[in-house]
Amino acid sequence: MTVTIDGLVFESSNYDADGDVLYLGRGESNVAADALLTSEGHGVRFDCHGEVIGVTIINARRIIEQDGYVTITLPHSVRVDAGELAAVLG
Repeated sequence: MTVTIDGLVFESSNYDADGDVLYLGRGESNVAADALLTSEGHGVRFDCHGEVIGVTIINARRIIEQDGYVTITLPHSVRVDAGELAAVLG
């Protein structure tokens, strides 16, 4: 199941229902050269070229149910509507 956020296609996803954490990955490498915590509290991982290779969305289902979307700073702010994440959240 793929998820596209701001033109970035994430080919892998894993949702931890117990922790309400959604892990999204793109590309072949999952080894991050750098990472940051966004102002919204989510994690973004970068490869050695500065490309986004992963996003960790904390409280994904709670935020979707409360707001209908998730905001992620990648490094600019991106709004991800509920429908874009519905399939991976189960």
